[in-house]
Amino acid sequence: MPRKTDGVLFELQPRPTKGEDGKPLLYAQPVIERKYNIDDIDEFCNKYRHTSKGEMKYFFNLLEEVTTMWLKQGCRVETPFGSFAPKLKLLGDHTDPEKIVAHDVMYGGVEFIPAKQFVKDADCSHDGFRRKQGSVGNSQLYDAKAMDDALRRSVHHGYITIKAFQRCSGLKYKTAQAYLDNLCTGDNPRLSRYKEGRTWHYAIRQTTPTE
Repeated sequence: MPRKTDGVLFELQPRPTKGEDGKPLLYAQPVIERKYNIDDIDEFCNKYRHTSKGEMKYFFNLLEEVTTMWLKQGCRVETPFGSFAPKLKLLGDHTDPEKIVAHDVMYGGVEFIPAKQFVKDADCSHDGFRRKQGSVGNSQLYDAKAMDDALRRSVHHGYITIKAFQRCSGLKYKTAQAYLDNLCTGDNPRLSRYKEGRTWHYAIRQTTPTE
């Protein structure tokens, strides 16, 4: 069956909860292949939407200025994208409203509720979806052979770096570092580590046969 080449690319990640088979339940998330910023928007609109150069940048800067001005006053601001409102946090645990004073409340960020039409217009299911091939999350951690192969392929000039192991194992950086660090601990550690500059080097320890 030919592989699907159009549609939104997605990858699978494990959830904290497990299914009946004991394996983590999965969820899908988009693979972000490109990020656009305000300069990209301004350039696109200048070329294809007949706006002046810098017009969209000025518009968004002005929108941010006015919106935050009203948010600071405790107002909700409605836009074609959705509505914005300040979020508040109550410090500590309280049950008696009479004991709560202004100093017990702090700013907690911005609440955004997308407009229904905005959500509808952003529907990306028109061309369907296609799955990114590869392991799910860090599931390869539980494949001892895959991890051993990744360690072997990561060795360069007699040592392993976190980035090299990350590349060979497909793990995220912090997970790859934690895995290597764990191999440096215990009664019979497989690796030893030392730092050169800002980079950790991991060397495979030579096992000494015991009588």
